[in-house]
Amino acid sequence: MNLIVDVGNTFVKFAVFDNDRLIHKTSFELSEFKKQYKNLKKVFPELNNCIISSVGKLSKTQTDIIDKDLNVLELNHSLKLPFKNLYKTPKTLGVDRIALVSASVNQFPNNNVLVIDAGTCITYDFVTDRNEYLGGAISPGIRLRYHALHNLTANLPLLEKDQPKTIIGNSTESSIHSGVIMGVIKEIDGVIDEYKKNHQDLTVILTGGDAKFLSDQLKNSIFANSNFLLEGLNFILDFNSK
Repeated sequence: MNLIVDVGNTFVKFAVFDNDRLIHKTSFELSEFKKQYKNLKKVFPELNNCIISSVGKLSKTQTDIIDKDLNVLELNHSLKLPFKNLYKTPKTLGVDRIALVSASVNQFPNNNVLVIDAGTCITYDFVTDRNEYLGGAISPGIRLRYHALHNLTANLPLLEKDQPKTIIGNSTESSIHSGVIMGVIKEIDGVIDEYKKNHQDLTVILTGGDAKFLSDQLKNSIFANSNFLLEGLNFILDFNSK
């Protein structure tokens, strides 16, 4: 039984897999790490392997808590990966992107796949039907766009995301919602269209915290899977345990 630890920019996720089946998932703030792990170990005492993926700040003290109990693998670019990495700066490739690409080659082998992760940032990652990872793009996510408008201007308020009723905002708040949400939707659809010009057989995966919010608003056909990154991490752990 595998424990997946995903430390993001905002929250930590714990996931438990029994072989390929996700049986438990929880999300919490980093300050609760020790308490959450101890509670999880009581519920799943049979845990034996763990992979840690951290784009946030995870201290050695926190990793040592798990190290005492489980066989721990920390994800980085030097691990054995299930794809050919053609990224020109592999050392700077985020571990979250490595996990997403790994999930894509496991679940959609011999396919051209574009993985879109709509989280704090929106990342685009492309792997070919020859199992070659070429790279992609990074842009600000929905939350970052709202914060940027508030923090970098004198008078614009900080808003929570909301679906605009029309593209024409008739107030400051509705104008912000239109600009942010419609901007993200048009960006994602535009990127997919560009990839389809060269890869008509493209498979598109949408994941991340804002995937559910965005999935029904896109004109392009996509597979929405909020657990895609966790599934990729589980696959990497098994791939390196064999």
